[in-house]
Amino acid sequence: MGGCVGKDRSIVEDKLDFKGGNVHVITTKEDWDQKIAEANKDGKIVVANFSASWCGPCRVIAPVYAEMSKTYPQLMFLTIDVDDLMDFSSTWDIRATPTFFFLKNGQQIDKLVGANRPELEKKVQALGEGS
Repeated sequence: MGGCVGKDRSIVEDKLDFKGGNVHVITTKEDWDQKIAEANKDGKIVVANFSASWCGPCRVIAPVYAEMSKTYPQLMFLTIDVDDLMDFSSTWDIRATPTFFFLKNGQQIDKLVGANRPELEKKVQALGEGS
């Protein structure tokens, strides 16, 4: 009974862990709209991570994503649990998790499917240095 137990930690939490980062967890469509409006007003590019708590690769990339959010404060990092916001996520045509969308002025400028750390770092660095 209970959750998974790893050798170096107790029970694994149900939600992904973005501790120590500057990742905004989106739990409602209103949260999303507010953060997108804030990013547009501030001229920030948004990195949106559509993930799931049960997804192994999502768990692996979560601390990397959190670290990037500290390294690139000029970007806005959001995360959306596809199970918590199913209807909203389906409007983005998510076929696999994690899926990362890169948005400028509310419009998609790039997309990455999968927990491909080198590619994610490359895209975030390029956008971070360009803004």
